[in-house]
Formats: sequence, structure tokens, C-alpha cells
Amino acid sequence: MINNVVLVGRLTRDPELRYTANGAAVATFSLAVNRNFTNQSGEREADFINCVIWRKPAETLANYARKGTLLGVTGRIQTRNYENQQGQKVYVTEVVAENFQLLESRNASERRGTDTGFSGNQSTTFNNNQTQTSQPSNGMPNFDRDTSDPFGSSSIDISDDDLPF
Repeated sequence: MINNVVLVGRLTRDPELRYTANGAAVATFSLAVNRNFTNQSGEREADFINCVIWRKPAETLANYARKGTLLGVTGRIQTRNYENQQGQKVYVTEVVAENFQLLESRNASERRGTDTGFSGNQSTTFNNNQTQTSQPSNGMPNFDRDTSDPFGSSSIDISDDDLPF
């Protein structure tokens, strides 16, 4: 069976960090994820997806991510149910996050009016096994189309004999 989820969206509120009776950290948060199409009015709608993350990544998320932070999440869908105070059975579907990644720099967050807690341009991945941080040599990656000539102004000299087809 396969149960994998990959989401990219913005936090709708600050993560709520709590601890279980035996001391395990758990953070709940909600991501606003844009749909791939527009409605009849030409507006793009979003889905608001409830997520939960456990242990050390939960603490890290609560420390570094704030409302509006662009976040990448991988995990799985889980359903559960419980009985509320009125005696009604409540069904919950949520994403149990296993890994997350902050997808923008602190500077971009501050321009938007929030603070992620990171300084400089970093790409940081958090998961239940490890934390990896890489510092790009030229700042944040630019995903715009690169119009520069990667070979400089010189042309490439390739003979027909060098081609594999």
C-alpha cells in the first residue's frame, strides 16, 4: 500500500506546540495550498489542510516557522475518530508530517512581514532522523529562466563523428 503526501503551502497560523503526558512534542498546523486551476470568476482557490508533526521536528517547526511561512511537507494521510463532550463521534483526516522544509529565506519572510528565525539564505530540511542545512554560495536559488550563455561567447566544436546518433 502507498500513502504518501507532498504539500507546498503557507502556514495559516503559527504552529501550536504541545507535549504529551510522556513528554513527546507534537505540533499542529494548517497549510493553505493553492489549487492548480481557477474558479469561474478567474480566481485561484486554496485548500486548508490540517497537519500534525511529532518529536524534535515539531519543536523545530514551532521555533522557526510563523504564520505565512512557505513550507514544504512530506508525510502521510491519517484518519482517526473520537467522541466529543456532547457524545458525538467526530472523524478527523489530517496529514502526519514526517519531514518539512522552509522554502524561503528570512529576508523574503521579513519583506512579507513575518520572521522565520533564520538569517541569511539557507535551505533547511527537517525530519525525524536528521537536520541538514546547506548554504548556497550565491544566495537563494533563482528559478527564473536563465538567459545567459553557459558556454560563454565561444561556440562548441563538435564533429558528426562525436555524436552518438
